[in-house]
Amino acid sequence: MNAPVDPITVEVIGSALSTIVEEMGKAIIRAAYSANIKERRDCSAALFDTEGRIIAQAEQIPLHLGSLLGIADRVLGSTDLAAIQPGDVFIGNDAHTGGGTHLNDIVFLEPVFVQAALVAWVANLAHHSDFVDRGHAHIFQEGLRIPPIRLYRAGVLQQDVLDLVLLNCQVPRERVNDFRAQMAANRLGVQRYQALAARYGVAVLHQATRDLLDYAERKTRAGIAAIPDGRYAFQAPFDTSLWPDLLHLAVAIEVAGDEIRFDFAGNPAQTRSGLNMVFTALQATVYYVVKTLLDQDTPANAGFHRPIRISAPAGSIVNALPPAAVYSRHDVAQRLVDMCFAALAEAIPDRVPAASTGVTVLTMSGTHPRTGRYYVYNESMGGGFGARAGQDGMDGVHVHTTNSANIPVEALESEQPVMVEAYELVRDSGGPGRFRGGMGIRRRVRAVGHEATVNLGGPCNIVPAWGLEGGLPGGLARVELSAGVAALKRRDGLIPDGGSGAAVTSGGGGRGDPRLRDRDAVRRDLREDRISAEAARSIYGLED
Repeated sequence: MNAPVDPITVEVIGSALSTIVEEMGKAIIRAAYSANIKERRDCSAALFDTEGRIIAQAEQIPLHLGSLLGIADRVLGSTDLAAIQPGDVFIGNDAHTGGGTHLNDIVFLEPVFVQAALVAWVANLAHHSDFVDRGHAHIFQEGLRIPPIRLYRAGVLQQDVLDLVLLNCQVPRERVNDFRAQMAANRLGVQRYQALAARYGVAVLHQATRDLLDYAERKTRAGIAAIPDGRYAFQAPFDTSLWPDLLHLAVAIEVAGDEIRFDFAGNPAQTRSGLNMVFTALQATVYYVVKTLLDQDTPANAGFHRPIRISAPAGSIVNALPPAAVYSRHDVAQRLVDMCFAALAEAIPDRVPAASTGVTVLTMSGTHPRTGRYYVYNESMGGGFGARAGQDGMDGVHVHTTNSANIPVEALESEQPVMVEAYELVRDSGGPGRFRGGMGIRRRVRAVGHEATVNLGGPCNIVPAWGLEGGLPGGLARVELSAGVAALKRRDGLIPDGGSGAAVTSGGGGRGDPRLRDRDAVRRDLREDRISAEAARSIYGLED
């Protein structure tokens, strides 16, 4: 039996593990080449123990956990661990073979050795803006599928593997430089973990890690036990410009003592579109819901996952099977978060927000008129966060499982042949309520000196983000095209030289009766052009 570790040492080691993954994430951002990673910060980092259990995750993109879990399970379950060497690095992105949750998220996984013994794994993920201008009927159309394979063996780059990957990328110069950033982050993680092991010893480090998993489990169980026992269900229609029909989504949540179960029976079958989620993406979504509703200081490790049960029919849109396309799985994931919150509003109304927006994705690509190289500009636009208990929702932000930033106008225009003509909050887009929902944004981008292929659209074009407690829904998303630009077909089309397209994202739902909103707050919203004079009078009842 391992000797116990005192609580103070456990706490210090836990903080050190969290610091390692946060530093890894910052290293990717500082060293990255593409704007999508260095500006939008669309990346994540994690540590795993020798059994593939996550022991620390950086506070970056919650949905990325699905990809990180997938590659760890796959490598540890299918690889002869006795043959693993220091400097081996696995790369993967395939949603159906354990490498990711969509093909743009490429994961790097590397073992950590101390005195010839495998003691842990470091991993990181970055979203690569590549594989654009493709179909989404099935995953074979979405880009290169990379099962978890070695990119490095004993520290030696496998050039033929890299050549194969880069040959299938549309912007290989960006990819190879971003790969170097990911490699640097993993090497940093290896060094930091080895230094921690040298300070405390591997035995103490492993025992402290086990204690941290047990601690996270206890905190999670205590948080669940504070929720009234019962079955809480919610159903809602969902729309997106990627699919012609409404999709009717459902969730049922059962709380029994200190355990919670999420049942996704009754959801639609997987579609011939990129909306499908693999099971690891569903896991990441559910873990986000529980983490945000319970004690947020609970460590984000595998112990936190133990009291949570998830079931979903195989072959459904939330547990898709090969060859389902998965590019836009975040659209469904975001709506499921809102639905879980809505279901639990009966039990814990003071903790859940009104519904929030999804993300509208704008991708422009073509030949850069100055460099002659192919370029890709890809950005997912945030919108309005739902009103919270006692607070307005946040304006113009990514919400829930995506949590990335934007690409600053200056950075975008200096790198790509585009001009940003508008970047603004949209009046009346925040759902009215005693507490107003967050506002959506408008971002209009013009093609300069070339014809660009465009993919533009997302959810909440028909079904808005709903309010709570009498609050009204947020504004709808829409696409705006300049004169001379043909209507998009399933989000895809062409922007001629000088033409523009705009993403208008949806707003968050409001909370409470709008006529109970503080009169000074209504006047301030009117003064700041957040609401129109008509809305102030007819919805909020402002008389002066």
